[in-house]
Amino acid sequence: MTGFLTAGIIRTALEVGLIYSLVALSLFISYSILNICDLSTDGCYTLGCAVGAIVTIAGHPILGLFLAMGAGILSGFITAFLQTRLGVESILAGIVVNTGLYTINLAVMGFSSNVSIFGTDTIFTLFKSLSGSAFWNDWSTLILLALLILIVCLVIRWFLSTTLGLSIRATGDSPAMVRASSINPAFTITVGLCAANSLTGLAGSLIGQYNKTCDINLGTGMVTIALASLVIGETFATHKKMMFRIISVVFGSCLYRFIISLALRLNVPTEAFKLVSAVIVAIAIAAPRAKELLLFRKKQAIAMAERKKLKGAQ
Repeated sequence: MTGFLTAGIIRTALEVGLIYSLVALSLFISYSILNICDLSTDGCYTLGCAVGAIVTIAGHPILGLFLAMGAGILSGFITAFLQTRLGVESILAGIVVNTGLYTINLAVMGFSSNVSIFGTDTIFTLFKSLSGSAFWNDWSTLILLALLILIVCLVIRWFLSTTLGLSIRATGDSPAMVRASSINPAFTITVGLCAANSLTGLAGSLIGQYNKTCDINLGTGMVTIALASLVIGETFATHKKMMFRIISVVFGSCLYRFIISLALRLNVPTEAFKLVSAVIVAIAIAAPRAKELLLFRKKQAIAMAERKKLKGAQ
């Protein structure tokens, strides 16, 4: 087992899982909180990577993170504008924005299909340079990502507990009730989607600096990956406390990457990863229903056994 899953494989799975958890948290806000299916995630993820890569090449890796978040906010604003002002269905609005972002991403990358960041300082190399020990060199990336995700989780928890955050949560539950309370649901939807897509942009920038490259097709299938992570996480979220739900989403993302690492070690072809992701999503979605069905069957069997005992006693 030690040779099958080495410390390096587990560490890499956790690192990538933490980065992907930002996209899962983005869907947590848009899908679970706002009850909106945002399909612009793929393009927004690539946009964050492209913006972050170009700024990093210019020598500003930290600034690249914030500008990538800003680009994500713009993407979320356009998606929300199509929904709230032009009356476009959420799914169609996401598809339209995702399609348009392909050309915008190419433009950001200088109309090149890929951009290399090799030989340029990233936030990971800067953080690693704080110490020269062997342990720090191996685990500095994971430590940095864990700190970043912890800060993001705390900020999300704080934001959703504010008056505006509570209004966003109420909008997802009942837009009519929010409207009756003199709160503009168009505003709360816009803020929610902007906040969600800022996390997607941040994730794209981080993965670009992590892999030291940006590709135009980087975001393909990111919705499926994030949805799988979200569904897995919410399956484990037995408590309804917001912080527990947020942490569960992060856990689900790391668990998803761990499953993918297992698939890699089992020599599953990369062409089959989309199928693996679909199967994971299907199992995660069906798990709660299957659990309820098993409990029902168990109660039914107990009831039948007691009925037989009563008949035997008579």
